[in-house]
Amino acid sequence: MFIIKKQLAIITRDPIVSKFYENQILELFGEFVSTSIYNFFDGSIKNLKKVDLIAISTDAFNTNEEYDKYINKAQQVVEIEITYTRKAIKILRSIPEGTEALFVNLSENMAMEAITRLSQLNINHIKFTPYYPGCIAPTDKFNIAITSGEERYAPKDMAKIINIGHRVLDSTTIVEIALKLELKYVLERKEFREYFNSIMSNNYVFDKLFGRSLRLESQFEILTNIMDDGLVGVDENGFIFSCNPKAYEIAGIDGRNVLNKPASSEFRFIPFEECKKLGTKIENRLVRVDNVDINYSISPIKRGNEYIGAFAIFQRFLVEETKQHNLRMQMLNKGHKAKYTFNDIFGESNVIQKTKMVAEKMAKTNSSILITGESGTGKELFAHAIHNSSKRRKFPFVAINCGAMPDNLLESELFGYEEGAFTGARKGGKIGLFEFAHKGTLFLDEVEGMSPSLQVKLLRVIQEGEVMRVGGNKIIVVDVRIIAATNERLETLVAIGNFRKDLYYRLNTLPVQIPPLREREDDILCLFNQFKKKLGGKFSITENVENALINHNWDGNIRELQNYVEYLIFLDKEIIEVEDLPQSFHFFTQKSNKSVENIDINKDVELLLRIAGNKIEDYTFILNCLKDANIKNEPKGRDSIIEDAKNQNLYFSQQEVRNILSNLDGMSLVRISRGRGGSRITNKGLMVLEEINKK
Repeated sequence: MFIIKKQLAIITRDPIVSKFYENQILELFGEFVSTSIYNFFDGSIKNLKKVDLIAISTDAFNTNEEYDKYINKAQQVVEIEITYTRKAIKILRSIPEGTEALFVNLSENMAMEAITRLSQLNINHIKFTPYYPGCIAPTDKFNIAITSGEERYAPKDMAKIINIGHRVLDSTTIVEIALKLELKYVLERKEFREYFNSIMSNNYVFDKLFGRSLRLESQFEILTNIMDDGLVGVDENGFIFSCNPKAYEIAGIDGRNVLNKPASSEFRFIPFEECKKLGTKIENRLVRVDNVDINYSISPIKRGNEYIGAFAIFQRFLVEETKQHNLRMQMLNKGHKAKYTFNDIFGESNVIQKTKMVAEKMAKTNSSILITGESGTGKELFAHAIHNSSKRRKFPFVAINCGAMPDNLLESELFGYEEGAFTGARKGGKIGLFEFAHKGTLFLDEVEGMSPSLQVKLLRVIQEGEVMRVGGNKIIVVDVRIIAATNERLETLVAIGNFRKDLYYRLNTLPVQIPPLREREDDILCLFNQFKKKLGGKFSITENVENALINHNWDGNIRELQNYVEYLIFLDKEIIEVEDLPQSFHFFTQKSNKSVENIDINKDVELLLRIAGNKIEDYTFILNCLKDANIKNEPKGRDSIIEDAKNQNLYFSQQEVRNILSNLDGMSLVRISRGRGGSRITNKGLMVLEEINKK
């Protein structure tokens, strides 16, 4: 295999020292690096070229200015740290305690640095005095001179000169060179281990890291023994060198040692040979062994481009499921948790009490629930309460508004995506809300906003309990309870082909109809006072205000009521009169059910014509009846509509009127009150009727 060598420059003050360091580096990195040496004595520093890395001795430059002159700030640099060999330290320890000796080196700084380093290595029994060229220290009282390869600078008349050899590169320097040249895998080679064992170190971290054969094996064994997963390691030939107790347990291997045996015979369900052949990781495969589902992954181990073995991690599938659940549960602290219960739904009216009772019974099942009701009636509040009353209450509650985001974004949120599935996809992919809500509840608000293609995908999830991430090819099993909500009449959308009939029946297994506030007359003042207390309001209201609140149309329902309470608190008055109510309150009271929402009239007219078909005249007659009643600010019942029709020589049955009103209500052109409350035309209904009358 051809290797492109990295370029390494060595800079020292002395050419002899730089050559010594070069030889050490080549002995270790020779096949991976190409070296060049520079120093100041011969002026070669002036010829310094750009390289991958520069190793600089601590005495190479005398000043910062000198350093900045030759070293570019963008250049990778390693500062050479040196130490002594174990052999040199053994020589020094043999010298009697209290011996006074010169320590000879090239300069005073280098001599002092060497003495300090020896002290760090616990050589404190010798009293050293630094000696160097130009030194004026008396030498006649010393019988011994000790030096690190600098004998030429020792006093000529010295009785005994002990050369302990040049100091060598320490482990920190070697490791830093390997890391900065992206050669960290070579650190495990035999020659590196032998080198680290031959030198002294007072660095606890590196001593533990590289003088480690037995220690590391012991630590690795402890780590694997406490793992909850089975772990098997094989060498390049497929022979087992590591196997933890959990692996024995899961594989059902009792009473025999599998170390140094071929994995192909001991763990046949793990395809190590396939991993070796592919050279890539095998992730999350499911296999059945002795009627037990086991999930495994295999990771190849490489040094450079050479395969030297692999590790397999595996667990029983049910254990993996439990882990996934625990991870999801940790996310509950990020807001994916139901906040409300049925105790948070206020109201004493019979209609809301009956709705709560029905919803509580439905909560005990696992069936899908469809919550319908006008905007602001509290559909999401009911969804939270249903989840908290269900068997899934300890699992995630995830809510998403289907009408609030584009189709492609909604798909990736619901189903997740794999890395690279589309431009801008997050690295590593993203888990979808269906996966995240596993064992819990997924609340789909404004479900009518889902496109036909997504409706098909949703139907499959409900039917099969399986999802596939965008850009993925793997089926993921999920167990999710669906609660959907809408403020539209889905029956009408089904009739005109805008919503799938099969999905409608899947979602509408258990229907919950939330009554509008106008049908909860007994709750209006109760809710008003509840909001006032919650928001800290201190005002009181007159009887006329109470009557106005009770007789208001409440198109915005409970949300509208809360907004008015906040407004009245802002006025900072002790007593609220009718004239203190906001202008919008009076407008909607006078204008009946008119809405200020944006309406595409042409689209609504077209929709009505499609629904009515050849009965469009019947539809417009009923809308005109309700329009006349609206002028008088009165609702109109079915009997009254039938009587008006007879006066015009038209004949309707009760069922015909009921069906027409139901369809008009589904399009939000009219509002039907429960009981004998009659029906009223809405603002949208008035505008659509006006357009049809023009035709």
